[in-house]
Amino acid sequence: MTLADTVAHLSPERWEQANRQLIRKALAEFAHERLLTPEALDDGRYVVRSDDGLTAYRFTAVRRALDHWQVDAGSLTRHRDGAELPLAAMDFLIELQQTLGLSEEILPVYLEEISSTLSGTCYKLTKPRVTSAELAGSGFQAIEAGMTEGHPCFVANNGRLGFGIHEYLSYAPETASQVRLVWLAAHRSRAAFTAGVGIAYEDFIRQELGEETLERFHATLTAQGLDPADHLLIPVHPWQWWNKLSVTFAAEVARRHLVCLGEGDDEYLAQQSIRTFFNSSDPHKHYVKTALSVLNMGFMRGLSAAYMEATPAINDWLAQLIEDDPVLRSTGLSIIRERAAVGYRHLEYEKATDPCSPYRKMLAALWRESPVPTLKDGESLATMACLLHLDHAGASFAGALIDRSGLTPTEWLRQYLRAYYTPLLHSFYAYDLVFMPHGENVILVLKDGAVQRAVYKDIAEEIAVMDPDAALPPEVRRIRVEVPEDKKLLSIFTDVFDCFFRFLAANLAGEGILAEDGFWRTVAEVTREYQDANPQLAEKFRQYDMFAPEFALSCLNRLQLRNNEQMVDLADPSGALQLVGTLENPIAGF
Repeated sequence: MTLADTVAHLSPERWEQANRQLIRKALAEFAHERLLTPEALDDGRYVVRSDDGLTAYRFTAVRRALDHWQVDAGSLTRHRDGAELPLAAMDFLIELQQTLGLSEEILPVYLEEISSTLSGTCYKLTKPRVTSAELAGSGFQAIEAGMTEGHPCFVANNGRLGFGIHEYLSYAPETASQVRLVWLAAHRSRAAFTAGVGIAYEDFIRQELGEETLERFHATLTAQGLDPADHLLIPVHPWQWWNKLSVTFAAEVARRHLVCLGEGDDEYLAQQSIRTFFNSSDPHKHYVKTALSVLNMGFMRGLSAAYMEATPAINDWLAQLIEDDPVLRSTGLSIIRERAAVGYRHLEYEKATDPCSPYRKMLAALWRESPVPTLKDGESLATMACLLHLDHAGASFAGALIDRSGLTPTEWLRQYLRAYYTPLLHSFYAYDLVFMPHGENVILVLKDGAVQRAVYKDIAEEIAVMDPDAALPPEVRRIRVEVPEDKKLLSIFTDVFDCFFRFLAANLAGEGILAEDGFWRTVAEVTREYQDANPQLAEKFRQYDMFAPEFALSCLNRLQLRNNEQMVDLADPSGALQLVGTLENPIAGF
Protein backbone atom coordinates (compact mmCIF):
# COMPACT_ATOMS: atom_id res chain seq x y z
CA MET A 1 0.00 0.00 0.00
CA THR A 2 1.44 3.40 -0.99
CA LEU A 3 1.18 6.50 1.19
CA ALA A 4 -1.46 7.88 -1.17
CA ASP A 5 -3.48 4.64 -0.87
CA THR A 6 -3.87 5.10 2.91
CA VAL A 7 -6.04 8.21 2.31
CA ALA A 8 -7.78 7.05 -0.88
CA HIS A 9 -11.10 7.00 1.01
CA LEU A 10 -10.92 10.78 1.50
CA SER A 11 -12.51 11.91 -1.78
CA PRO A 12 -14.49 15.18 -2.19
CA GLU A 13 -17.74 13.25 -2.86
CA ARG A 14 -17.42 11.00 0.18
CA TRP A 15 -16.35 13.95 2.36
CA GLU A 16 -19.48 15.85 1.32
CA GLN A 17 -21.68 12.83 2.10
CA ALA A 18 -20.00 12.23 5.48
CA ASN A 19 -20.41 15.89 6.49
CA ARG A 20 -24.06 15.87 5.47
CA GLN A 21 -24.68 12.75 7.59
CA LEU A 22 -22.85 14.17 10.59
CA ILE A 23 -24.57 17.57 10.53
CA ARG A 24 -27.92 15.76 10.20
CA LYS A 25 -27.10 13.83 13.36
CA ALA A 26 -25.78 16.93 15.15
CA LEU A 27 -28.97 18.88 14.41
CA ALA A 28 -31.14 15.95 15.55
CA GLU A 29 -29.26 15.15 18.78
CA PHE A 30 -28.42 18.74 19.79
CA ALA A 31 -32.09 19.67 19.27
CA HIS A 32 -33.09 16.63 21.35
CA GLU A 33 -30.74 17.76 24.14
CA ARG A 34 -32.14 21.32 23.84
CA LEU A 35 -28.81 22.84 22.95
CA LEU A 36 -30.47 24.07 19.74
CA THR A 37 -34.04 25.22 19.23
CA PRO A 38 -34.98 24.84 15.56
CA GLU A 39 -37.54 27.46 14.37
CA ALA A 40 -40.44 26.29 12.22
CA LEU A 41 -40.64 28.09 8.85
CA ASP A 42 -43.79 28.74 6.83
CA ASP A 43 -42.85 26.14 4.20
CA GLY A 44 -42.85 23.28 6.74
CA ARG A 45 -39.07 23.33 7.08
CA TYR A 46 -37.02 24.21 10.15
CA VAL A 47 -34.07 26.57 10.53
CA VAL A 48 -31.16 26.71 12.99
CA ARG A 49 -29.08 29.91 12.98
CA SER A 50 -25.42 30.42 13.86
CA ASP A 51 -24.28 32.36 16.94
CA ASP A 52 -24.03 35.58 14.91
CA GLY A 53 -27.41 34.93 13.26
CA LEU A 54 -25.93 35.22 9.75
CA THR A 55 -25.66 31.52 8.76
CA ALA A 56 -28.83 29.43 8.48
CA TYR A 57 -29.19 25.65 8.33
CA ARG A 58 -32.54 24.64 6.82
CA PHE A 59 -34.03 21.14 6.82
CA THR A 60 -37.17 19.07 7.06
CA ALA A 61 -37.79 16.79 10.03
CA VAL A 62 -40.43 14.57 11.60
CA ARG A 63 -40.94 15.15 15.34
CA ARG A 64 -41.46 11.89 17.20
CA ALA A 65 -41.96 10.60 20.75
CA LEU A 66 -39.29 11.45 23.33
CA ASP A 67 -38.67 14.73 21.50
CA HIS A 68 -36.87 12.82 18.76
CA TRP A 69 -35.94 14.79 15.65
CA GLN A 70 -35.91 12.58 12.55
CA VAL A 71 -34.03 14.97 10.25
CA ASP A 72 -33.96 14.27 6.50
CA ALA A 73 -30.28 14.46 5.47
CA GLY A 74 -31.19 15.14 1.83
CA SER A 75 -33.15 18.26 2.78
CA LEU A 76 -30.22 19.94 4.57
CA THR A 77 -28.93 23.26 3.17
CA ARG A 78 -26.61 25.99 4.55
CA HIS A 79 -27.05 29.66 3.65
CA ARG A 80 -25.19 32.92 4.31
CA ASP A 81 -25.66 36.35 2.71
CA GLY A 82 -28.22 34.93 0.29
CA ALA A 83 -25.81 32.30 -1.06
CA GLU A 84 -25.91 28.53 -0.48
CA LEU A 85 -22.68 27.18 1.03
CA PRO A 86 -21.30 23.64 1.18
CA LEU A 87 -22.00 21.63 4.35
CA ALA A 88 -18.95 21.38 6.61
CA ALA A 89 -19.26 19.88 10.07
CA MET A 90 -16.25 21.72 11.50
CA ASP A 91 -17.65 25.06 10.31
CA PHE A 92 -21.02 24.11 11.82
CA LEU A 93 -19.44 23.61 15.25
CA ILE A 94 -17.41 26.84 15.04
CA GLU A 95 -20.49 28.80 13.91
CA LEU A 96 -22.46 27.42 16.89
CA GLN A 97 -19.62 27.36 19.46
CA GLN A 98 -21.41 29.65 21.95
CA THR A 99 -24.78 27.95 21.51
CA LEU A 100 -23.19 24.55 22.16
CA GLY A 101 -21.16 25.80 25.13
CA LEU A 102 -17.85 24.66 23.63
CA SER A 103 -14.95 26.26 25.54
CA GLU A 104 -11.81 27.52 23.75
CA GLU A 105 -9.96 24.61 25.37
CA ILE A 106 -12.41 21.86 24.35
CA LEU A 107 -13.27 23.09 20.83
CA PRO A 108 -10.06 22.09 18.96
CA VAL A 109 -9.96 18.63 20.56
CA TYR A 110 -13.66 18.12 19.76
CA LEU A 111 -13.01 19.24 16.15
CA GLU A 112 -10.25 16.62 15.96
CA GLU A 113 -12.71 13.95 17.17
CA ILE A 114 -15.22 15.13 14.56
CA SER A 115 -12.55 15.01 11.85
CA SER A 116 -11.68 11.44 12.85
CA THR A 117 -15.36 10.46 12.88
CA LEU A 118 -15.81 11.93 9.38
CA SER A 119 -12.71 10.12 8.10
CA GLY A 120 -14.10 6.84 9.45
CA THR A 121 -17.43 7.50 7.70
CA CYS A 122 -15.57 8.10 4.42
CA TYR A 123 -13.82 4.76 4.83
CA LYS A 124 -17.15 3.01 5.44
CA LEU A 125 -18.52 4.64 2.27
CA THR A 126 -15.83 2.85 0.21
CA LYS A 127 -17.07 -0.59 1.26
CA PRO A 128 -19.28 -2.64 -1.06
CA ARG A 129 -22.93 -1.79 -0.51
CA VAL A 130 -24.48 -4.59 1.51
CA THR A 131 -28.23 -4.34 2.05
CA SER A 132 -29.68 -4.83 5.51
CA ALA A 133 -31.45 -7.92 4.15
CA GLU A 134 -28.09 -9.42 3.07
CA LEU A 135 -26.38 -8.42 6.31
CA ALA A 136 -29.18 -10.04 8.35
CA GLY A 137 -28.19 -13.37 6.77
CA SER A 138 -24.49 -12.90 7.57
CA GLY A 139 -22.35 -14.28 10.38
CA PHE A 140 -21.66 -12.71 13.76
CA GLN A 141 -18.40 -10.96 12.81
CA ALA A 142 -19.60 -9.84 9.36
CA ILE A 143 -22.45 -8.03 11.15
CA GLU A 144 -20.00 -6.57 13.69
CA ALA A 145 -17.81 -5.13 10.92
CA GLY A 146 -20.84 -4.05 8.88
CA MET A 147 -22.08 -1.45 11.39
CA THR A 148 -21.75 2.04 9.97
CA GLU A 149 -22.96 4.35 12.72
CA GLY A 150 -21.49 3.79 16.19
CA HIS A 151 -23.26 5.11 19.28
CA PRO A 152 -26.64 6.56 18.20
CA CYS A 153 -26.59 9.56 20.60
CA PHE A 154 -22.99 10.79 20.46
CA VAL A 155 -22.16 13.05 17.51
CA ALA A 156 -18.37 12.59 17.82
CA ASN A 157 -18.61 8.84 18.26
CA ASN A 158 -15.49 7.62 16.47
CA GLY A 159 -12.82 10.01 17.75
CA ARG A 160 -10.15 7.38 18.47
CA LEU A 161 -7.57 10.13 19.04
CA GLY A 162 -4.15 8.51 18.95
CA PHE A 163 -4.73 6.29 15.91
CA GLY A 164 -2.83 7.31 12.80
CA ILE A 165 -4.33 6.31 9.44
CA HIS A 166 -2.26 3.11 9.14
CA GLU A 167 -3.42 2.16 12.68
CA TYR A 168 -7.04 2.97 11.83
CA LEU A 169 -6.77 0.61 8.84
CA SER A 170 -5.21 -2.08 11.06
CA TYR A 171 -7.37 -1.85 14.18
CA ALA A 172 -10.78 -0.22 13.56
CA PRO A 173 -13.62 -2.78 13.70
CA GLU A 174 -15.12 -1.66 10.38
CA THR A 175 -11.89 -2.52 8.52
CA ALA A 176 -12.20 -6.17 9.69
CA SER A 177 -8.40 -6.52 9.72
CA GLN A 178 -7.00 -9.58 11.45
CA VAL A 179 -4.89 -8.62 14.49
CA ARG A 180 -2.32 -10.60 16.44
CA LEU A 181 -1.92 -9.49 20.05
CA VAL A 182 1.47 -8.67 21.56
CA TRP A 183 2.36 -10.65 24.68
CA LEU A 184 4.43 -9.40 27.60
CA ALA A 185 5.85 -11.29 30.55
CA ALA A 186 5.34 -9.28 33.74
CA HIS A 187 7.23 -9.96 36.94
CA ARG A 188 4.86 -11.23 39.63
CA SER A 189 6.12 -8.58 42.09
CA ARG A 190 4.19 -5.97 40.07
CA ALA A 191 1.45 -8.00 38.40
CA ALA A 192 -1.60 -9.89 39.61
CA PHE A 193 -3.78 -12.54 37.96
CA THR A 194 -7.27 -13.23 39.28
CA ALA A 195 -9.78 -15.74 37.98
CA GLY A 196 -13.22 -17.18 38.56
CA VAL A 197 -13.84 -20.23 40.69
CA GLY A 198 -12.01 -23.33 39.50
CA ILE A 199 -9.58 -21.56 37.13
CA ALA A 200 -5.82 -21.98 37.63
CA TYR A 201 -3.40 -19.60 35.86
CA GLU A 202 -1.15 -22.22 34.23
CA ASP A 203 -4.01 -24.27 32.78
CA PHE A 204 -5.86 -21.19 31.61
CA ILE A 205 -2.89 -19.64 29.80
CA ARG A 206 -2.00 -22.97 28.21
CA GLN A 207 -5.55 -23.33 26.83
CA GLU A 208 -5.57 -19.78 25.48
CA LEU A 209 -2.11 -19.80 23.90
CA GLY A 210 -1.59 -23.46 23.05
CA GLU A 211 1.41 -25.57 24.02
CA GLU A 212 3.68 -24.50 21.14
CA THR A 213 3.29 -20.72 21.67
CA LEU A 214 3.66 -21.08 25.44
CA GLU A 215 6.89 -23.05 25.02
CA ARG A 216 8.22 -20.38 22.64
CA PHE A 217 7.46 -17.62 25.17
CA HIS A 218 9.08 -19.57 28.00
CA ALA A 219 12.18 -20.14 25.86
CA THR A 220 12.43 -16.37 25.27
CA LEU A 221 12.46 -15.81 29.03
CA THR A 222 14.94 -18.56 29.87
CA ALA A 223 17.28 -17.31 27.11
CA GLN A 224 17.49 -14.06 29.10
CA GLY A 225 18.23 -15.93 32.33
CA LEU A 226 14.69 -15.37 33.65
CA ASP A 227 12.43 -17.95 35.27
CA PRO A 228 8.99 -18.27 33.59
CA ALA A 229 7.52 -19.20 37.00
CA ASP A 230 8.30 -15.67 38.23
CA HIS A 231 6.21 -14.08 35.50
CA LEU A 232 2.60 -13.60 34.40
CA LEU A 233 1.72 -13.27 30.72
CA ILE A 234 -0.30 -10.24 29.60
CA PRO A 235 -1.89 -9.76 26.15
CA VAL A 236 -1.50 -6.21 24.84
CA HIS A 237 -3.08 -4.24 21.99
CA PRO A 238 -0.32 -3.74 19.37
CA TRP A 239 -1.00 0.03 19.36
CA GLN A 240 -0.48 0.13 23.13
CA TRP A 241 2.90 -1.58 22.84
CA TRP A 242 4.24 0.60 20.02
CA ASN A 243 2.85 3.93 21.23
CA LYS A 244 2.72 3.69 25.01
CA LEU A 245 4.34 0.82 26.85
CA SER A 246 7.61 0.70 24.89
CA VAL A 247 8.17 4.38 25.78
CA THR A 248 6.07 5.26 28.86
CA PHE A 249 7.06 2.00 30.60
CA ALA A 250 10.67 2.10 29.35
CA ALA A 251 12.05 1.74 32.89
CA GLU A 252 10.04 -1.45 33.41
CA VAL A 253 11.42 -2.91 30.18
CA ALA A 254 15.00 -1.86 31.00
CA ARG A 255 14.81 -3.49 34.45
CA ARG A 256 13.22 -6.66 33.01
CA HIS A 257 10.05 -6.17 35.04
CA LEU A 258 8.44 -6.40 31.61
CA VAL A 259 9.73 -8.57 28.77
CA CYS A 260 8.27 -8.38 25.27
CA LEU A 261 7.69 -11.94 24.01
CA GLY A 262 6.36 -11.07 20.55
CA GLU A 263 3.02 -11.79 18.93
CA GLY A 264 0.74 -14.72 19.69
CA ASP A 265 -0.34 -17.08 16.91
CA ASP A 266 -4.12 -16.58 17.11
CA GLU A 267 -5.78 -13.97 14.93
CA TYR A 268 -8.43 -11.66 16.38
CA LEU A 269 -11.03 -9.19 15.12
CA ALA A 270 -11.63 -5.87 16.88
CA GLN A 271 -15.21 -5.45 18.15
CA GLN A 272 -17.35 -2.30 18.08
CA SER A 273 -15.90 -1.33 21.47
CA ILE A 274 -12.49 -1.14 19.68
CA ARG A 275 -10.33 -2.57 22.51
CA THR A 276 -12.08 -5.96 22.75
CA PHE A 277 -11.05 -8.78 20.41
CA PHE A 278 -12.92 -11.85 19.13
CA ASN A 279 -10.72 -14.89 18.48
CA SER A 280 -11.28 -15.65 14.79
CA SER A 281 -8.72 -18.48 14.77
CA ASP A 282 -10.81 -20.32 17.39
CA PRO A 283 -14.21 -18.67 18.07
CA HIS A 284 -14.75 -20.97 21.09
CA LYS A 285 -11.83 -19.34 22.91
CA HIS A 286 -12.26 -16.21 25.05
CA TYR A 287 -12.56 -12.64 23.89
CA VAL A 288 -9.62 -10.54 25.07
CA LYS A 289 -10.20 -7.00 26.32
CA THR A 290 -7.07 -4.86 26.40
CA ALA A 291 -6.02 -1.45 27.68
CA LEU A 292 -5.92 1.16 24.90
CA SER A 293 -4.80 4.70 25.75
CA VAL A 294 -6.83 6.22 22.93
CA LEU A 295 -9.35 9.00 23.52
CA ASN A 296 -12.76 7.85 22.29
CA MET A 297 -16.26 9.11 23.14
CA GLY A 298 -15.47 11.01 26.31
CA PHE A 299 -12.93 8.66 27.89
CA MET A 300 -9.39 7.38 27.57
CA ARG A 301 -10.03 3.69 26.92
CA GLY A 302 -7.57 2.29 29.42
CA LEU A 303 -8.14 -0.64 31.77
CA SER A 304 -7.48 -0.36 35.49
CA ALA A 305 -5.14 -2.92 37.03
CA ALA A 306 -6.81 -2.30 40.42
CA TYR A 307 -10.29 -2.87 38.95
CA MET A 308 -9.20 -6.10 37.31
CA GLU A 309 -8.57 -7.79 40.66
CA ALA A 310 -12.27 -8.04 41.57
CA THR A 311 -13.56 -8.57 38.02
CA PRO A 312 -13.89 -12.41 37.98
CA ALA A 313 -15.54 -12.47 41.43
CA ILE A 314 -18.14 -9.89 40.37
CA ASN A 315 -18.92 -11.96 37.27
CA ASP A 316 -19.25 -15.18 39.26
CA TRP A 317 -21.58 -13.43 41.71
CA LEU A 318 -23.83 -12.13 38.93
CA ALA A 319 -23.88 -15.45 37.04
CA GLN A 320 -25.02 -17.17 40.26
CA LEU A 321 -27.71 -14.55 40.88
CA ILE A 322 -29.12 -15.10 37.37
CA GLU A 323 -28.94 -18.87 37.79
CA ASP A 324 -30.84 -18.72 41.10
CA ASP A 325 -33.59 -16.36 39.92
CA PRO A 326 -36.55 -18.07 38.19
CA VAL A 327 -37.73 -14.85 36.46
CA LEU A 328 -34.33 -14.13 34.91
CA ARG A 329 -33.89 -17.80 34.01
CA SER A 330 -37.29 -17.84 32.26
CA THR A 331 -36.26 -14.95 29.96
CA GLY A 332 -33.25 -16.96 28.78
CA LEU A 333 -30.87 -14.22 29.95
CA SER A 334 -27.21 -15.10 30.28
CA ILE A 335 -23.97 -13.19 30.67
CA ILE A 336 -20.64 -13.90 29.09
CA ARG A 337 -18.47 -13.86 32.15
CA GLU A 338 -15.15 -12.12 32.45
CA ARG A 339 -13.42 -15.25 33.65
CA ALA A 340 -9.89 -14.05 34.28
CA ALA A 341 -8.00 -10.78 34.48
CA VAL A 342 -4.43 -9.63 34.77
CA GLY A 343 -3.14 -6.20 35.73
CA TYR A 344 0.26 -4.54 36.04
CA ARG A 345 0.98 -1.84 38.62
CA HIS A 346 3.55 0.79 37.71
CA LEU A 347 4.56 1.87 41.21
CA GLU A 348 6.00 5.27 40.27
CA TYR A 349 2.94 6.38 38.26
CA GLU A 350 0.74 5.16 41.12
CA LYS A 351 2.65 7.39 43.57
CA ALA A 352 2.23 10.36 41.22
CA THR A 353 -1.47 10.06 40.34
CA ASP A 354 -4.99 9.67 41.71
CA PRO A 355 -6.85 6.33 41.31
CA CYS A 356 -8.76 7.45 38.18
CA SER A 357 -5.69 8.62 36.26
CA PRO A 358 -5.13 7.21 32.73
CA TYR A 359 -1.55 6.46 33.84
CA ARG A 360 -2.93 3.70 36.07
CA LYS A 361 -4.88 2.13 33.20
CA MET A 362 -2.17 1.41 30.65
CA LEU A 363 -1.46 -2.27 31.23
CA ALA A 364 -4.22 -4.75 32.08
CA ALA A 365 -6.35 -7.29 30.24
CA LEU A 366 -9.31 -9.53 30.79
CA TRP A 367 -10.66 -12.67 29.19
CA ARG A 368 -14.39 -12.87 28.52
CA GLU A 369 -16.27 -16.00 27.54
CA SER A 370 -17.27 -16.41 23.92
CA PRO A 371 -21.01 -16.82 23.30
CA VAL A 372 -20.32 -19.17 20.37
CA PRO A 373 -20.25 -22.46 22.38
CA THR A 374 -23.72 -21.73 23.86
CA LEU A 375 -25.50 -21.72 20.49
CA LYS A 376 -28.09 -24.37 19.68
CA ASP A 377 -28.86 -25.67 16.18
CA GLY A 378 -30.02 -22.94 13.83
CA GLU A 379 -29.09 -20.08 16.19
CA SER A 380 -26.84 -17.17 15.28
CA LEU A 381 -25.45 -14.09 17.03
CA ALA A 382 -25.62 -10.35 16.44
CA THR A 383 -24.57 -7.38 18.55
CA MET A 384 -27.75 -5.51 19.53
CA ALA A 385 -26.32 -2.28 18.06
CA CYS A 386 -27.12 -3.76 14.66
CA LEU A 387 -30.85 -3.20 15.23
CA LEU A 388 -30.26 0.53 14.64
CA HIS A 389 -28.20 0.00 11.48
CA LEU A 390 -29.57 1.51 8.26
CA ASP A 391 -28.17 0.56 4.87
CA HIS A 392 -27.41 2.95 1.98
CA ALA A 393 -31.08 2.88 0.95
CA GLY A 394 -32.30 3.63 4.49
CA ALA A 395 -33.56 0.08 5.13
CA SER A 396 -33.05 -1.05 8.72
CA PHE A 397 -31.42 -4.22 9.97
CA ALA A 398 -34.30 -4.60 12.46
CA GLY A 399 -36.78 -4.47 9.56
CA ALA A 400 -34.78 -7.15 7.74
CA LEU A 401 -34.89 -9.42 10.81
CA ILE A 402 -38.67 -8.93 11.12
CA ASP A 403 -38.97 -9.91 7.45
CA ARG A 404 -36.88 -13.05 7.92
CA SER A 405 -38.81 -14.10 11.02
CA GLY A 406 -42.22 -14.24 9.35
CA LEU A 407 -43.66 -12.71 12.55
CA THR A 408 -45.80 -9.60 12.65
CA PRO A 409 -43.72 -6.54 13.65
CA THR A 410 -45.53 -6.40 17.01
CA GLU A 411 -44.93 -10.08 17.75
CA TRP A 412 -41.25 -9.78 16.77
CA LEU A 413 -40.91 -6.73 19.02
CA ARG A 414 -42.62 -8.50 21.93
CA GLN A 415 -40.17 -11.43 21.72
CA TYR A 416 -37.23 -9.03 21.61
CA LEU A 417 -38.53 -7.05 24.61
CA ARG A 418 -39.09 -10.18 26.68
CA ALA A 419 -35.50 -11.25 26.00
CA TYR A 420 -33.75 -7.88 26.45
CA TYR A 421 -35.99 -5.52 28.44
CA THR A 422 -37.81 -7.78 30.93
CA PRO A 423 -34.50 -8.88 32.58
CA LEU A 424 -33.55 -5.21 33.01
CA LEU A 425 -36.86 -4.51 34.74
CA HIS A 426 -36.54 -7.50 37.03
CA SER A 427 -32.90 -6.78 37.92
CA PHE A 428 -33.88 -3.24 38.86
CA TYR A 429 -37.02 -4.04 40.88
CA ALA A 430 -35.84 -7.25 42.57
CA TYR A 431 -32.18 -6.39 43.23
CA ASP A 432 -31.63 -2.63 42.66
CA LEU A 433 -29.21 -3.94 40.02
CA VAL A 434 -28.56 -1.94 36.87
CA PHE A 435 -26.53 -2.64 33.75
CA MET A 436 -25.16 -0.40 31.01
CA PRO A 437 -27.36 -2.09 28.41
CA HIS A 438 -26.52 -0.11 25.27
CA GLY A 439 -26.34 -1.78 21.87
CA GLU A 440 -22.69 -2.69 22.04
CA ASN A 441 -23.04 -4.31 25.49
CA VAL A 442 -25.75 -6.81 24.50
CA ILE A 443 -25.57 -9.73 22.10
CA LEU A 444 -28.80 -11.13 20.69
CA VAL A 445 -29.25 -14.83 19.95
CA LEU A 446 -31.34 -15.10 16.78
CA LYS A 447 -33.15 -17.93 15.04
CA ASP A 448 -34.65 -17.26 11.60
CA GLY A 449 -34.54 -13.54 12.36
CA ALA A 450 -36.42 -13.77 15.68
CA VAL A 451 -34.77 -12.94 19.00
CA GLN A 452 -34.46 -16.05 21.19
CA ARG A 453 -32.61 -14.59 24.16
CA ALA A 454 -30.16 -11.89 25.18
CA VAL A 455 -26.58 -12.11 26.41
CA TYR A 456 -25.30 -9.19 28.52
CA LYS A 457 -21.62 -8.36 28.57
CA ASP A 458 -19.11 -5.84 29.95
CA ILE A 459 -20.14 -6.72 33.48
CA ALA A 460 -17.58 -5.74 36.12
CA GLU A 461 -16.92 -2.21 34.87
CA GLU A 462 -20.54 -1.37 34.10
CA ILE A 463 -22.99 -2.91 36.59
CA ALA A 464 -24.09 -1.24 39.83
CA VAL A 465 -26.25 -2.11 42.82
CA MET A 466 -28.09 1.05 43.86
CA ASP A 467 -28.90 -0.09 47.39
CA PRO A 468 -26.19 1.18 49.77
CA ASP A 469 -27.25 -1.44 52.34
CA ALA A 470 -27.22 -4.41 49.94
CA ALA A 471 -25.61 -7.49 51.47
CA LEU A 472 -22.81 -8.21 49.00
CA PRO A 473 -19.76 -10.45 49.41
CA PRO A 474 -16.66 -8.36 50.30
CA GLU A 475 -15.02 -8.84 46.88
CA VAL A 476 -18.16 -7.57 45.11
CA ARG A 477 -18.82 -4.47 47.22
CA ARG A 478 -17.14 -2.22 44.68
CA ILE A 479 -20.32 -2.26 42.57
CA ARG A 480 -22.44 -0.74 45.37
CA VAL A 481 -23.26 2.91 44.57
CA GLU A 482 -25.41 5.59 46.15
CA VAL A 483 -27.84 7.16 43.71
CA PRO A 484 -30.49 9.76 44.65
CA GLU A 485 -33.98 8.20 44.71
CA ASP A 486 -35.29 10.42 41.91
CA LYS A 487 -32.47 9.37 39.56
CA LYS A 488 -32.61 5.59 40.01
CA LEU A 489 -35.15 4.84 37.29
CA LEU A 490 -33.13 6.88 34.77
CA SER A 491 -31.08 3.70 34.39
CA ILE A 492 -34.03 2.45 32.32
CA PHE A 493 -35.63 5.67 31.09
CA THR A 494 -32.33 7.11 29.81
CA ASP A 495 -30.23 4.08 28.89
CA VAL A 496 -33.03 2.00 27.36
CA PHE A 497 -35.90 4.31 26.32
CA ASP A 498 -34.01 7.44 25.30
CA CYS A 499 -30.70 6.00 24.10
CA PHE A 500 -32.00 2.91 22.27
CA PHE A 501 -35.76 2.49 21.89
CA ARG A 502 -36.11 6.12 20.70
CA PHE A 503 -34.08 5.29 17.57
CA LEU A 504 -35.51 1.81 17.01
CA ALA A 505 -39.09 3.15 17.21
CA ALA A 506 -38.29 6.04 14.84
CA ASN A 507 -36.60 3.78 12.26
CA LEU A 508 -39.46 1.27 12.22
CA ALA A 509 -42.03 4.08 11.98
CA GLY A 510 -40.04 5.87 9.25
CA GLU A 511 -40.02 2.69 7.16
CA GLY A 512 -43.73 2.14 7.69
CA ILE A 513 -43.06 -1.20 9.45
CA LEU A 514 -44.58 -0.33 12.84
CA ALA A 515 -46.23 2.93 13.89
CA GLU A 516 -44.78 4.65 16.95
CA ASP A 517 -47.96 4.12 18.91
CA GLY A 518 -47.77 0.40 18.22
CA PHE A 519 -44.14 0.32 19.33
CA TRP A 520 -44.69 2.07 22.65
CA ARG A 521 -47.95 0.24 23.32
CA THR A 522 -46.00 -3.03 23.04
CA VAL A 523 -43.32 -1.74 25.46
CA ALA A 524 -46.13 -0.81 27.87
CA GLU A 525 -47.77 -4.25 27.52
CA VAL A 526 -44.51 -6.09 28.22
CA THR A 527 -43.89 -3.82 31.23
CA ARG A 528 -47.40 -4.54 32.56
CA GLU A 529 -47.03 -8.25 31.81
CA TYR A 530 -43.86 -8.34 33.93
CA GLN A 531 -45.49 -6.40 36.78
CA ASP A 532 -48.61 -8.57 36.79
CA ALA A 533 -46.47 -11.71 36.98
CA ASN A 534 -44.54 -10.39 40.01
CA PRO A 535 -47.11 -9.05 42.52
CA GLN A 536 -44.60 -9.52 45.36
CA LEU A 537 -42.80 -6.40 44.03
CA ALA A 538 -45.95 -4.23 43.88
CA GLU A 539 -44.62 -1.77 46.45
CA LYS A 540 -41.44 -1.22 44.40
CA PHE A 541 -43.54 -0.74 41.23
CA ARG A 542 -45.42 2.06 43.00
CA GLN A 543 -42.23 3.59 44.39
CA TYR A 544 -40.45 3.62 41.02
CA ASP A 545 -43.22 4.18 38.51
CA MET A 546 -42.49 3.01 34.95
CA PHE A 547 -45.75 4.71 33.88
CA ALA A 548 -44.91 8.13 35.38
CA PRO A 549 -46.04 10.94 33.06
CA GLU A 550 -42.49 12.23 32.50
CA PHE A 551 -38.84 11.71 33.38
CA ALA A 552 -35.71 13.87 33.42
CA LEU A 553 -33.87 14.36 30.12
CA SER A 554 -30.28 13.25 30.69
CA CYS A 555 -27.93 14.57 27.99
CA LEU A 556 -24.89 12.65 26.78
CA ASN A 557 -23.49 15.12 24.23
CA ARG A 558 -23.59 17.88 26.84
CA LEU A 559 -21.22 15.74 28.94
CA GLN A 560 -18.80 15.32 26.03
CA LEU A 561 -19.01 18.99 24.97
CA ARG A 562 -18.16 20.01 28.55
CA ASN A 563 -15.25 17.59 29.04
CA ASN A 564 -14.32 15.25 26.21
CA GLU A 565 -11.41 13.64 28.09
CA GLN A 566 -13.40 12.41 31.09
CA MET A 567 -17.14 12.95 30.73
CA VAL A 568 -18.06 11.40 34.07
CA ASP A 569 -16.37 11.15 37.44
CA LEU A 570 -16.35 7.37 37.79
CA ALA A 571 -16.46 7.70 41.59
CA ASP A 572 -19.77 9.63 41.36
CA PRO A 573 -21.46 8.85 38.03
CA SER A 574 -24.90 10.20 38.97
CA GLY A 575 -23.37 13.47 40.18
CA ALA A 576 -22.10 14.20 36.68
CA LEU A 577 -25.45 13.86 34.90
CA GLN A 578 -26.51 16.80 32.76
CA LEU A 579 -30.28 16.97 33.33
CA VAL A 580 -32.23 19.49 31.23
CA GLY A 581 -35.98 19.56 31.72
CA THR A 582 -38.14 16.50 31.16
CA LEU A 583 -39.39 14.17 28.44
CA GLU A 584 -42.93 12.84 28.19
CA ASN A 585 -42.90 9.14 29.02
CA PRO A 586 -44.12 7.41 25.83
CA ILE A 587 -45.71 4.50 27.76
CA ALA A 588 -47.55 6.70 30.30
CA GLY A 589 -50.67 6.87 28.12
CA PHE A 590 -50.97 3.08 27.95
